[in-house]
Amino acid sequence: MVQSNHGAAQSLNHHNDNLTPFNDRNMENLKPVTSEQSLASRQVSQQTDNMKPARLSSDDVTLAVPAARVAEETDYTRPFDNGYHFPPKYSWKESTKTGLASFWKFFTTPMGAFWTFYGLNVVAWGGMLFLLLCNAAPAMCHPTCNDINSPRRKWVEWDSQVLTGLFCVTAFGLAPWRFRDLWLLMKYRIKGQQEGLLRLAGIHRSWFRLPGTEELSPDIGPDNLPADVPKQCVTIPQEKMPNAPLTGIRAPATKVWKMDFMIWCMIVNTLAQVGLCGIMWGMNRYDRPSWSTGFLVAIGCIIAMVGGLVMWLEGRKVKRIEGVPCSERDLQKLAEDKEKGILHYNNIKDKKPKEKKKLSDPEK
Repeated sequence: MVQSNHGAAQSLNHHNDNLTPFNDRNMENLKPVTSEQSLASRQVSQQTDNMKPARLSSDDVTLAVPAARVAEETDYTRPFDNGYHFPPKYSWKESTKTGLASFWKFFTTPMGAFWTFYGLNVVAWGGMLFLLLCNAAPAMCHPTCNDINSPRRKWVEWDSQVLTGLFCVTAFGLAPWRFRDLWLLMKYRIKGQQEGLLRLAGIHRSWFRLPGTEELSPDIGPDNLPADVPKQCVTIPQEKMPNAPLTGIRAPATKVWKMDFMIWCMIVNTLAQVGLCGIMWGMNRYDRPSWSTGFLVAIGCIIAMVGGLVMWLEGRKVKRIEGVPCSERDLQKLAEDKEKGILHYNNIKDKKPKEKKKLSDPEK
């Protein structure tokens, strides 16, 4: 036991002897630093700090855009050649607040109050009729749901009568303008008079563009009409001609058959209402065919909605290409966001356009 302890002590001393040169070298490195060495060290440290990237503030981070994205965002966000920019997109809170303010301004006018009251009546009576047709009130099915004298069938009749009267407001109230459009269309289609189409183009200037107008100079409008402009590109009257496009780009000509389709949709709506009034007020509920009311109501509503959809889609297409006016609020927001580094896509939706899929090369 004593011998083993003595051997271990010798081994430890031999290990410490081997470490002595290494410790001596470390001690030499720990010598005091001179003033010249300290100054040189500080200079190197300052140069190293200058080489480090500067820290960006929150505003700098907003403005800093990766180099790979600069070209992409510039293409989609830069103004048109004439300086025009589409209105920016607002948050849902701001949009709701603006919408409510606009509705209140409309509601406080006589026509606004009338159309609001009219729309609420259509929704209320139409919704009640829908629920009755779905048997949503079993208590009215006495003795049965289909019994002619049951409360359900009586309320279906009363609702149908009220809705028939409400639909007459638009179908007959707008009939003079609808038949005016039909007369102008027949002058163009049957008599071949270009005047009919030119007058229709002036009436529906918000969505219809005459053939050939896409080739006109972008600065031509009702207030700037040179004498060499073709007559078939000018509406009648001249004051109804669409304004010069804000973007400097003209929308393509609208296909004329869409004008035919829209006008005939509105005429069919009026004629369907004539038939509905005839069976609703000329026949009682005992003798009236059960299918006739639903058929005429469906035809009148669907055909009017389709005609309105055509006008809305074409109008949307024109606005997307020719632009929409910017208010003072829009211009102020664009300027403030530009200073903050917030970019807005220069299109009607203020969204990044979808990239078109590239067709694969068939030779590859």
